[in-house]
Amino acid sequence: MVVRESQSVKDFWEKLKAEAREILVREPMLRAFLDEAILQRTTFAEGLAALISARLETAVLSRATLFQVCLDAYRKEPDILNAAVADMQAVISRDPASARLTIPFLYLKGCHALQAYRVAHFLWQEGRTDLARYLQSVISNVFAVDIHPAARLGRGLMFDHATGLVIGETAVVGDDVSILQEVTLGGTGKEEGDRHPKVEAGVMIGAGAKILGNIRIGAGAKIGAGSVVLHPVAPHTTVAGIPARPVGHPREEMPSLDMDQSLEDAATVCTQACGVICSRQV
Repeated sequence: MVVRESQSVKDFWEKLKAEAREILVREPMLRAFLDEAILQRTTFAEGLAALISARLETAVLSRATLFQVCLDAYRKEPDILNAAVADMQAVISRDPASARLTIPFLYLKGCHALQAYRVAHFLWQEGRTDLARYLQSVISNVFAVDIHPAARLGRGLMFDHATGLVIGETAVVGDDVSILQEVTLGGTGKEEGDRHPKVEAGVMIGAGAKILGNIRIGAGAKIGAGSVVLHPVAPHTTVAGIPARPVGHPREEMPSLDMDQSLEDAATVCTQACGVICSRQV
């Protein structure tokens, strides 16, 4: 089964293999692990398929079967691999605890859950909705990350820690978004149809935030940790609180890249003026 890989994916894979060989010198006890995940794999597609199938195999869906399901997805839609590379590079650039490419690839469950979702989403688009739902349930059980396979997610995403992350069926997440643990992109009740948030590019969503309903979170917005967002958020605006209200504007154009979770932004909302933006700098 031949999977077409772009040159950037091939280059990424060579860097991963070089890092794996360096790890093996330092930690020879990890030889079997590194061989299975990277060193005995010919391509990035094989390595990623091996990783996902090793984490998610069940009595119903064997490792060998899931490996082939992944490879078939990559063969028919090779852009999944480009998205996976962008996701892992996003982790390296935004997470100070991840200095090497092998860290998100081998160890981070947020990245693993995201790459498994991409396979489930492919299956959903192919009309194989029952297999997609089954894979979703396994992903949820293994990683404590529940992403509906119909949700539409961009690339260059970072799910930091990721435990408790929930993304609903009609949610849309743009490119270069960072989401921390315990975040919900959910509905507001039993409504049907298009009922989940639309998150535009460059947004950072702090830990524990709940964004509910078919509302738009504008590009470059910042959602404070623990906030409950029930109304649309304008682009390049910081909101916080329960319910969330504007508290300023991020200093950076794309908060997701900087990962500054403080609320000391370029302007603050005056607590005595009913939400009027003050000119005071903080």
